[in-house]
Amino acid sequence: MPELPEVTALAEFLVEHAAGRPVASVAVTALNVLTTYDPPATALIGRTLTAGGRHGKFLDLTFSGAPGSEDLHLVVHLARAGWLRWSDALSPTPPKMGGPIAFRLRLEGGAGFDITEAGTKKSVAIAVVTDPQQVPGVARLGPDALSLSADEFAALLKGRTGRIKNVITEQPVISGIGNAYSDEILHQAKLSPFATAGTLKPEQLERLYTAMVSVLNAAVGKAVGAEAARLKGEKRTGLKVHARTGLPCPVCGDTVAEVSFADRSFQYCPTCQTGGKLLADRRLSRLIK
Repeated sequence: MPELPEVTALAEFLVEHAAGRPVASVAVTALNVLTTYDPPATALIGRTLTAGGRHGKFLDLTFSGAPGSEDLHLVVHLARAGWLRWSDALSPTPPKMGGPIAFRLRLEGGAGFDITEAGTKKSVAIAVVTDPQQVPGVARLGPDALSLSADEFAALLKGRTGRIKNVITEQPVISGIGNAYSDEILHQAKLSPFATAGTLKPEQLERLYTAMVSVLNAAVGKAVGAEAARLKGEKRTGLKVHARTGLPCPVCGDTVAEVSFADRSFQYCPTCQTGGKLLADRRLSRLIK
């Protein structure tokens, strides 16, 4: 799933490549993908992209029309298997219904982008609104991970009984962090994913906050400026534990371990994070001594 760094980079890439170019056509080719109907997606035609940004992991593209008209926002959540693919020469023929392309926006001159989604579980969501806060997922977001001070971060975690891995990925609590970067943040902070958020000691909170800011800023710096097609690959090259099950930890050399659930997994280093203990996955529901 694209997280804060990749969505930031996508927004900047699209502004650089598409700003000021009128929309020539819009095609919605997956019935489930569009979550709003008024205004219709075709209302983007003739408008120009004037700004790009994000809300947590939501991409927000602003399109302006004639002077005095209200701006429209194209808000995209790429979910777990979605991606944005840019092309300098999109076909004027709309993509087929039911294929991997869920949405196409073509600019005058032929450039534009497709929103694609792999797999059978369809979760990509696209909305056309006059205010991003009209999108329920955006309205529910907590403060952005990179907007928080150390004191604000500590206050958000105070009294929370959930595992820290879950808490920092709950978008209504802190927005922008997903499965991959939470693994990286906890590894750098040397904290167990199963630690209880509200019981972290002051020095642990300080390490966690510092790691969050460091990991996310480094990832943003690496992602911004990269071609959209390269962002997924660039993300993988910078990871130390996430998606590296069975490989050596680059910090201590121990084998990176995994906890698996029904539809997802996360990775950690036993030596760096859990005092050498292996965490049991949901199937065992206990620590392996």
